[in-house]
Order: sequence, then structure tokens, then C-alpha cells
Amino acid sequence: MLVVGLTGNIGCGKSSLSNIFINEGINIVDADIIARQIYDDEKLLNKVYETFGTDIKNEDGSLNRKALGRIVFSDDEKLIQLNKLTHPIIRQRVSDQIDEYKRQNKEIVILDAALLVESDYLNFIDKLLVVTCEENTQIERIKKRDNCSTEEALSRIKSQMNQEEKVKYADYIIDNSGTIDELKNKAFIFINYIKEKWRE
Repeated sequence: MLVVGLTGNIGCGKSSLSNIFINEGINIVDADIIARQIYDDEKLLNKVYETFGTDIKNEDGSLNRKALGRIVFSDDEKLIQLNKLTHPIIRQRVSDQIDEYKRQNKEIVILDAALLVESDYLNFIDKLLVVTCEENTQIERIKKRDNCSTEEALSRIKSQMNQEEKVKYADYIIDNSGTIDELKNKAFIFINYIKEKWRE
């Protein structure tokens, strides 16, 4: 089974690309969805509240993700603290899902993870696809999606490894500075490339 890593910085359109692959019948292990699901674990949730305070708790006891995001995106030390709590659980669930697809004899699986390089998932994959875009486009997409200011968007971008560094790890790069139709065309070219080059 070929495991392709898919990553890209915030606002670059990684999720849009992932959805195109899903529509083409390719199996996806989505580390970002897993990262949200782990907060269903009460034990972990309590550790997060102990570490970051009850200001990130909604009235119903659930996690206020935006409040937590504001804390960790503006303080590198806090982000490291959160990652220490969550990453071991996320890694285990990612590994379990990949193993399950192997048992099902799938030919291709894509591991979709925003922090694939930073969180050291490279040993889980055979090849890496990085989706990039121009910074101005990135900022506008984040502002529109998250209803935030330019400063907040830049803060989120700067909390991640810069794109130039990330593409050094790539086996294939897709620039998504254009339209969704352009992205679809590039995705189909990539799918054919996988079938011809990486599955030989």
C-alpha cells in the first residue's frame, strides 16, 4: 500500500484538495479530524482545562476551540504544552487507521495533516505532497474563513513552519493560488502521476 502525505500551511487549500481526492474515491486518514475528535476523551479534556484554565470551557463543559486557539497561536510555549498533551494520542489513532486500510488491502491512502512535517509523521508515509499558495491569498482566505483580522491571520501563519522550508521535504508540490477549478485540474494530474510513477 502506498501512503502519500498531504500537507500545507493554513489557508493554502489542503482541505479543498483532500475533498477532491475523497470525491475520486481515494481513502483519507485526516489527522486534523482526529485532532478534533480526541477532545471527546474526558481525561484529555480535563488535562487541557488544568493546563490552560476554565476560560476555554463552554457553558456546557465542551471545549471552546477558538479561545484555546487564541492562546496557543500567540504563545509558542503554550502551543508546545498543548502538543505534548495531544500529539501522542493523535499519532496512535493515525497509525491505527493506516493499519486498518492495510488490512483492507487498499492500494493508496492519503495521510492529510497540517503539521505532518513538524509533528514528525514522515516515517508514516512513502511520498509527500505539499500544497502551497501566495501569502496574500493565504491571508485573505484565513480572514474570510475565520472572520479574523489581518494581524490574527499573520499570527496563525507565523506559528507554522514557513512554506519555503516545508517544500524542501516535498516529492510533489501543488500551487493553489488560483481558483477551485484550477486546483481540480492539478489534482487530477497528480492522481495520474501517482498511478504512473509511484505505484510502479
